[in-house]
Amino acid sequence: MTKARPTLGINGLPLPILPPDRDARVWARMVRVVFYTPGFMALLLLKTGEPTAFGITVELLMLSSAAAIVAGLFIGTQSSDSVADHASKTGLWCGSLVLELLAVVPFLAAVPPLFHELAHSALLHAREPGTVDVALGFSELLPAVAVLPFMIYQLSGFGTLHYVVSKPVNWAINLGILGLIVGSYVSNRYGAYGVEKRFVGALVVAMAITVFYGVLKLKTMQTTYDAQVPPKPAK
Repeated sequence: MTKARPTLGINGLPLPILPPDRDARVWARMVRVVFYTPGFMALLLLKTGEPTAFGITVELLMLSSAAAIVAGLFIGTQSSDSVADHASKTGLWCGSLVLELLAVVPFLAAVPPLFHELAHSALLHAREPGTVDVALGFSELLPAVAVLPFMIYQLSGFGTLHYVVSKPVNWAINLGILGLIVGSYVSNRYGAYGVEKRFVGALVVAMAITVFYGVLKLKTMQTTYDAQVPPKPAK
């Protein structure tokens, strides 16, 4: 069993609440999944020469795949040895933050318009004379439901962001994610691709800023914790 972390430092002040220890092997597997899945999907769309509506979707899929590589770099630096520095001790947490916000969020934003375009693609579905198109209706929204468990993951304290920002800020960020994803999807459905790009651009910039802040905040928290943690009692 892991020992409980001390809550008060040698200066008598509360220590930063760091994320719990996590299995780096699980996150390393996640890196492979997130790298290959969106990357291959983007390459297939480019290969088929799909219409303009796929443009921003391909970019989101490529971002998701590339961000997984960066997350893998962070996770690869994780170390819990006695000689590990502050950065190495936070490598896994920083990598998970990159995966959550710069890999999963763009992928969730890309899936709903991707399904809509695939379902209605004139290149993938050759139309014969007398063929009647069957409207999918509300079933087209089914891929978008994946964002709901992600919101639960973030707001219920499973996400790394929960340890970086306050609860109100965490709610604001995740509601902003939901609003921007919904806005980009609606814009795509109405063919307002310029508006869709603005929504997606705002989403990606917000996630990049949050990740930048989060990585630095985690390292600062670890530095403060190591400097103020009480010494272990002699055996």
